[in-house]
Amino acid sequence: MSRHVLVTGASGGIGLAVAERFARAGDEVVVTARRPEPLAAAADKIGARALPADLTDPEQVAALVDRLPEHLDVLVNNAGGNRAFDRAEPADLSELAELWRTNLEANLISAVLVTEAVRARLRAGGSVIHLGSIGAERGAGSYGAAKAALASWSVGLSAELGPRGVTSNVISPGYIEQTEFFRDRMTDARRAALVAATHDGRPGTADDIAATAYFLASAGARHVTGQLLNVNGGAFTTR
Repeated sequence: MSRHVLVTGASGGIGLAVAERFARAGDEVVVTARRPEPLAAAADKIGARALPADLTDPEQVAALVDRLPEHLDVLVNNAGGNRAFDRAEPADLSELAELWRTNLEANLISAVLVTEAVRARLRAGGSVIHLGSIGAERGAGSYGAAKAALASWSVGLSAELGPRGVTSNVISPGYIEQTEFFRDRMTDARRAALVAATHDGRPGTADDIAATAYFLASAGARHVTGQLLNVNGGAFTTR
C-alpha cells in the first residue's frame, strides 16, 4: 500500500533525492520549497506534487497544510541550509542577530512549524525525519547551533509522538557532493580535506541520505526513535 509522504526543501539536492526514493517505491509524494519554478521542475521529474511555500512563515505553512492529504505517513524536514553563505560577514550586532535568527528560522523553526501543523495527520506507524548536519558537532556558528537545536527538539518530539507509534529521528550528513549547499565557496583544497577526514575515502551523496531516510520510514525501523544517525563516512564518530 502506498504511503503519503511530505518532503520539505525538495527542489534539489538531498531533498529531491529523498523525495525521488519514496516516489520510486510507489508512494504518493508532496514536495515543498520556497522557489516555485525549480520545485515544479523537480516534482515533474519524479512524479510528485509541488506545493511551494516559505516554511518560516506560519501563514504559508497553514495554507500548505490545507492542501495536503487528510493523513500523512512520512514527514521529512529537509528545508534549511547555511544562510551565512548568502551574505557578507556581519558588520555590527544588528546584522549578527539577523544572521542567527535567519539560520534558526530556516533550520529549526521551519521544521517545528511544519511538524506541529501536520501532527494530527500523522498516522500510527508513521515517521518524522529531520535533516541535521555534522556542523552541529563541529561548531559551525549559527548554522551548527540551529542543527544542534533541531536534534535536541527531535528527542522531545519522539517522546510526544511515540505513544501513537510515530517515530522522530535526525539524519546528520557529513560532506555531500553535488548539492547547492556551499554555493560557490567550495575549493579543491577544502573538498580534499573533507574527503580525507572520512574513513572510506569518499564524499557522501544525496542517495546515501535518501536510503537512510527510506530505512527510517520502513517497518524495520519501528523501534528506532529519538536517535541521531551520523551518515558521514566516519568523519565524525560517536566513540
